[in-house]
Amino acid sequence: MRHLILLLPIALAACATTGAGGGGMSIETTSRGQAVTGASCMVSTNAGSWNVVTPATLEGVSANGDLRVVCNKEGYRTSEVLYRPSNPLGSNVGLGVGGGGGHVGVGVGLNFPIRVGGGSYPSRVTVDLNPL
Repeated sequence: MRHLILLLPIALAACATTGAGGGGMSIETTSRGQAVTGASCMVSTNAGSWNVVTPATLEGVSANGDLRVVCNKEGYRTSEVLYRPSNPLGSNVGLGVGGGGGHVGVGVGLNFPIRVGGGSYPSRVTVDLNPL
């Protein structure tokens, strides 16, 4: 038991990460599994909006409200994707039961990811375009 208590600080430190907010975000468009270039996209958050032509990379977009990407290209329907920033204080709980040799054990695991900042967006956003 004493060894388990000594490992607790190491386990908690291993869970600590920094958020991906503020890093580069690539915007891509596809149709039927194939890359489509030259689509006009508007990327918006609560912090502002950016007009890009795919493929594109936006630098310094930090999580601030929902991420909305709307793309248009001649010959395709307008397509939109919406992402909510990941929750920086989320947690996962797992429950396991094991047995063998006449003994039964029950374990509960908790995962508390720690991030600095208000969450993050994906580093790669792909918008699927449907032909007209």
